[in-house]
Amino acid sequence: MNNSNMTNREVCDLIFVDYTTKKPFLNLDFANVSTTELTGESVFAYGGKGHPKRVQFAGERGGTMTIETQIQTVKLWQLISGGELSNSAKFITRIETAADEAGTSITLEDTPVAGSVVVYADGDDCGTELEYEISGKTITLTTALTGSKKVIVYYMKEVSSGVSRINIKSTSFPKNFIVYGDTVMKTDDDEVLPYKLTAYKVAPQSNMSLSFSNSGDPGSITITCDLMADSDDNILDLVLIEE
Repeated sequence: MNNSNMTNREVCDLIFVDYTTKKPFLNLDFANVSTTELTGESVFAYGGKGHPKRVQFAGERGGTMTIETQIQTVKLWQLISGGELSNSAKFITRIETAADEAGTSITLEDTPVAGSVVVYADGDDCGTELEYEISGKTITLTTALTGSKKVIVYYMKEVSSGVSRINIKSTSFPKNFIVYGDTVMKTDDDEVLPYKLTAYKVAPQSNMSLSFSNSGDPGSITITCDLMADSDDNILDLVLIEE
């Protein structure tokens, strides 16, 4: 088997394990492409006429692991960014609604964050603010609307149920991980053999591009991780299993 000719046309499923706690962090079984590249640098001692290379030295062993996926999860964003996960969020909401018959009272669906409400007359979006008082979800305009009773209201909404928020700060950095990969190789004897890899210390790069478009292929994301040596100088295991 060790001398078999093999080829691959299947992506690796990857399990990211926290390097410090040794507990699974993310099961990344939805990638389209996974590429592992080993790198190193050669330097030479020269000597004699013509300045020929005499002795080669190899060093700076490392590499990268690159993953391309069209499927995204909150855990994946957390892995790349090193951001903190929380279950509450604030975001701005815009509604178009109508005041009551008197043109003074507006009832919101949510209780807004204090000091966040801005009201505009219909047809004057982001124009002249209307003065008001507020109590809970009810806005009372200082001056009654004439003509159209419609208004545009902006306010900050706070949600603390069913929310996953990744907070990324200038001080946020990704964790280190151990990565276990699983795919198959096919030999020229038509055998399908399990192939596994272990990357002993992996550091995701903090580069992330989130693309949103209403045409073309679904948005994709690329994760690039640096391969490093662990405390025992291990970088990578490549394992082929004969069943």
